[in-house]
Amino acid sequence: MYRGLPTVRGPISDALLQAGLLLDFAVRTAAAAFRSVRRARFSWTEFLQQAWFLAAVTTLPALLVTIPLGVVVALNVGSLAGQLGAQGYGGAVVAFVIVGQAAPLICALMISGVGGSAMCSDLGARKIRDEVDALEVMALPVIERLVVPRVVAAAVVNALLACIVLLVGIATTFLFQVWVLGDAPGAFLRTLTQFSRVPDFVVALLKAAVFAVLTALVSCFKGLTAKGGPGGVGTAVNEAVVISFILVFVANTVITELYPVLVPAKGEY
Repeated sequence: MYRGLPTVRGPISDALLQAGLLLDFAVRTAAAAFRSVRRARFSWTEFLQQAWFLAAVTTLPALLVTIPLGVVVALNVGSLAGQLGAQGYGGAVVAFVIVGQAAPLICALMISGVGGSAMCSDLGARKIRDEVDALEVMALPVIERLVVPRVVAAAVVNALLACIVLLVGIATTFLFQVWVLGDAPGAFLRTLTQFSRVPDFVVALLKAAVFAVLTALVSCFKGLTAKGGPGGVGTAVNEAVVISFILVFVANTVITELYPVLVPAKGEY
């Protein structure tokens, strides 16, 4: 296991070093996950505890962000559509905005800012109390016991959270446009089904899972390499959140650019 990040002079050298160590950590985590499944020793207790915790701390904040976002989208779409004479295309905008981008990003920000920071602080506290070293002394695989269940739990919970956010976001936009703006419900649903496809929803869930895996890997890596006492743990948490946000938006850009190439548009889409 890493004994803390070595000191490197220069921000570029430090960034390259951390990127290399993080990549190595990700490969080791993937190998540990494969071993735990192959040998039937996956830590289900740790997985369930982490999944329950992540669901408890991320669901309500995600909904509190999604509902106002749906209202803002509906209000702006209704205003613009009224000026263009295209009031019936609110569903199309929902397909592009909420399904394509907003839902997975909301879930990613929640899992990064709330769940990831908790993961990092928990593992960092264990690190500075020498609990991680004690596990290594007892020949227990730290990554397999502590990291793999957290990564899997984050991916599962974030994908399920994306389902809830999608449902609430679409419902909020629909109700606001129909009840407040007076748009026809049939036109909204028609354009929603016309401009959204099953692969769009699948990719939204895939994005959420990928974002969660990236966040969990960064958070666990930073937690297990924390040093310098409680202050060092706080620094590790801050760095984990910032790096997670950057990786999430980079991954979102890559997936968004690749999706139209891998799944070409059909007909009226």
